[in-house]
Amino acid sequence: MRKFKINELNRISVEEFKSSDKLPLIVVLDDIRSLHNIGSVFRTSDAFRVECIYLCGITATPPHAEIHKTALGAEDTVDWKYFENAVEAVDKLKEQGYVVYSVEQCEGSVLLNDLKLDKSKKYAIVMGNEVKGVQQEVINHSDGCIEIPQYGTKHSLNVSVTAGIVIWDVFNLLHS
Repeated sequence: MRKFKINELNRISVEEFKSSDKLPLIVVLDDIRSLHNIGSVFRTSDAFRVECIYLCGITATPPHAEIHKTALGAEDTVDWKYFENAVEAVDKLKEQGYVVYSVEQCEGSVLLNDLKLDKSKKYAIVMGNEVKGVQQEVINHSDGCIEIPQYGTKHSLNVSVTAGIVIWDVFNLLHS
């Protein structure tokens, strides 16, 4: 095997990305503290052509050098909007016909490996604060919760890792 060179990766331009079909998924970041986590979610969202990222509460917005460190320019390709709070964002998404899932360990949550999605619908996933998770009020406004099964002692993943896993799974479910 030979590793590809950068010019062999067939990357699309920013303009091609902007005009391309998007995954019918919006990622909602609820009070994310780490600028590196925000940048990482932008980069993953670019990789899978996520429709938009909603940045809520204390979540920082581009342009920002620390977001750029991990986003590597994805903050310029992936559309984003800012909301004062995640409840407002979730309510707006539901008004627009999105099915909204909070990614959180909850009573009645659906394990990610059991998740079934309707390809005719649009979805949003809410990712919560690094310490407190998704706010209960946001969960109350969501259509349900998705939980990643975990088998170690921590039962907690970094928010950007969680976002990557869930975005990848949603991509596969909607493109299979």
